[in-house]
Amino acid sequence: MHRFSYAIRNIVAEARAVEARGMTVRYLNIGDPVAFGFKTPSHIVEAAVTAMRNGNNGYLASAGILPAREAVAADYAQRGIDVSPDRVLITTGTSEAIDLALNALVNEGEEVLVPLPTYPLYTAVLAKIGAVPRYYRTDPRRDWLPDLESLRSLVTEKTRVLVVIDPNNPTGAVYPPSVRRSLIDFADRYDLTILADEVYGELGFEGPVAPLGTLAPEAPIISLSSLSKAYLAPGWRAGWLVVSATSRLDDALAAMKKLADGRLCSPGPMQYAIVAALTGDRSHQPAFRTALAERARLTTQTLNAIPGVSCVEPRAAFYALPSVSLPPGKSDEDYVLALLRETGILTVHGSGFGMRPEDGFLRIVFLAEPRDLAVIYSDMAAFTRDYLRRS
Repeated sequence: MHRFSYAIRNIVAEARAVEARGMTVRYLNIGDPVAFGFKTPSHIVEAAVTAMRNGNNGYLASAGILPAREAVAADYAQRGIDVSPDRVLITTGTSEAIDLALNALVNEGEEVLVPLPTYPLYTAVLAKIGAVPRYYRTDPRRDWLPDLESLRSLVTEKTRVLVVIDPNNPTGAVYPPSVRRSLIDFADRYDLTILADEVYGELGFEGPVAPLGTLAPEAPIISLSSLSKAYLAPGWRAGWLVVSATSRLDDALAAMKKLADGRLCSPGPMQYAIVAALTGDRSHQPAFRTALAERARLTTQTLNAIPGVSCVEPRAAFYALPSVSLPPGKSDEDYVLALLRETGILTVHGSGFGMRPEDGFLRIVFLAEPRDLAVIYSDMAAFTRDYLRRS
């Protein structure tokens, strides 16, 4: 358990200490749209409520109810990926899907290619099962796109899985088709399974981002998504994984179903909400994307105007990963903790996502109202000027 770490939640303990001293904390650490006033669509709520009132409160099939799996399969088919409902598992959010997939695919001592910066749950799960993360670079000078040379240098006979997070958390990057095709070709060359984390696929600022499998429906890809972000229901823990229609993944699918049996089922009434979400009205999404794009522009312009701060403009989701030019001997965690203690602004240090502490990265969640973000960034600018001067 000493190897298991999840910085996004861990840093909250320090925020609680700050609150105990009487300071208001402005939480920019967790990507929860509901906490910032975005509302779960009413027809999705009603579907869950109706399921409860109709008595659908008992255990369900481990793989999920058939209507939910059919809705997921139909949604992928509309995007160009024909897959049977039997190759869909309903999971307790994308987090459980990650856990099921990695446990099924990777043995102790084997290796997984993970993007850097990464989402820390991947490395936490790998630590739990005794597998080895091998970090491939993404380049902030190229809009956080993957470094393919870095990938090639990391492959060994023990490599089993390539993790692709697109749209990306924590950078907000969206990969162009040429890069996505290169990642598929790379995985095919080295006989790797791709774990495609696509939970932000509906939140590209220029429109939904197609699943990776649309470029190669027969490639060994396990796609992960959920209701949490694009459907504004993170606390429901309603997610899914979709296993591409290739016999190369039949054993992995059987293993994930076996693991799913062991935890009985994911939350029942919310599975009925998956049906409503994927087959019903999605008119909230364009407005949500527009709101996020506005916040992204404000974030990028304001942070880049702070001396010593650099920020790549996000293309999707609600995260930015700026960097601060730290003085010698200071770490990203030093900066983030000082920012919290002096201003009440809570972000997450970049080393929590695998970055080098001395590089000064931090992740910001920009879901707050633009007027609130403007005040936060003004306070952050004043703090940063003082922090760099006195350090």
